[in-house]
Amino acid sequence: MTRLPRWLQGLENPIFARLYLAQTINLMGDALTWLGLALLAFELAGEQSGTILAGALTLRVTAFVLLSPIAGVIADRMDRKRLMVANHLLRMGIVCLLPWVTQIWQIYAIVLALNIFYAIFTPTYTATIPLITTEQQRPQAIALSSATSQLLGVLGPGIAGSIAAWVGTRQVFFLDSITFLLAAILIITLPGRMVVNTQPSTQTPSRIWQDMQTGLACLWLDPLIRYALALQFIAAIAGAQILVNTVGYVQSTLQLGKTEYGWAMAALGMGATLASIGLGHFRNKYHPISLITLGTLLIVLALLPAHEVLLGGLLLLWGIAGIGQTLVNVTTQTVIADRVAVEVQGRVYGAHFALSHLWWAFAYPVAGWMGSSLSTYFFYSSLFGLALFGVMFAIFRPHQLMQLKRGLWHEHDHDHSDPSHHHHGHLAMQHTHLHFHPAP
Repeated sequence: MTRLPRWLQGLENPIFARLYLAQTINLMGDALTWLGLALLAFELAGEQSGTILAGALTLRVTAFVLLSPIAGVIADRMDRKRLMVANHLLRMGIVCLLPWVTQIWQIYAIVLALNIFYAIFTPTYTATIPLITTEQQRPQAIALSSATSQLLGVLGPGIAGSIAAWVGTRQVFFLDSITFLLAAILIITLPGRMVVNTQPSTQTPSRIWQDMQTGLACLWLDPLIRYALALQFIAAIAGAQILVNTVGYVQSTLQLGKTEYGWAMAALGMGATLASIGLGHFRNKYHPISLITLGTLLIVLALLPAHEVLLGGLLLLWGIAGIGQTLVNVTTQTVIADRVAVEVQGRVYGAHFALSHLWWAFAYPVAGWMGSSLSTYFFYSSLFGLALFGVMFAIFRPHQLMQLKRGLWHEHDHDHSDPSHHHHGHLAMQHTHLHFHPAP
């Protein structure tokens, strides 16, 4: 039997293959949603549509930061299959309201509602990949999911634009709703339940708070994950510069048009996609610390000469930056899967999703300020990123992190009367404790 290429081998798992197909359909629906919202905003507000979309994106990030840790708690306490299905169906209903929007405030209300459920869905989906795949399949499955997300980020708006031109601005939302329905059908037909904690638990406010703390604790107590988070912050600062200021650089400084701006952003997405495809191969050869460090340096250094090149050079630099973003972000997801027990992963991925978007919530205004205040904003952003990298390198000493033992963070009941537990480093909870158990 001929095996699939390494980067597709996650699809040999039929449960992941169906979940992946559902997510791909969902991502296409997201492209339809945001393109339809942009067209609807222009229909209602004309030249002020950019302000509306900026406000909608702010609501999106705010929902992610505030609700993702709670979403992780829910994902660890409920059947994830039922949770994802309910999420898709609720978003399908919300999207169906958009054709009847006549006021700007209605756009904000619907965007907020959509992203409340998106904030619940994404950590649940991310934490489900390690649950349904083997240790060998997991890196390829995570990388393939990321590659598809990046590729549809490049191709999705163009496909969605063609569909919108064919069916009309408001009718596109009905097609959008069908993508959610198809994704829900694919997930509901998966065999069995997807439950990681079978013990009944009373979800009081204090218990929910404890569970949220567990997710954050896993991120901050593990030195390797903490280093990855620090470098994700640097990558967000550099990435925000590209997303915010490329349009001004291409159209004002280079005196080019919207098509060339599209090429530049496509180069970023293609670099990220290619890195995701190749990551499964490189992960077996290099320590994740090396990959995360290299990725950070690539995206930061790609900004350094950006003001000195023409369009061809910019496309190359942005492709390199896309490779860097993937090396940082996808490797961090894999590290969490490798170092956190399955029964805690929902909370950890929820906390990670919130923190990573908090980095971007900080990075976007910084990028906007630098773009409006400095003439060579890419250059100075690169210097700032390199300085931050030097500080993080000195603090974390990544060469020493490579010597850390393999193992898993577990949460379990703890009896204080048992002195054998007291030699562990742990974070005390009311009824449970978090411990790191080295691999034998």
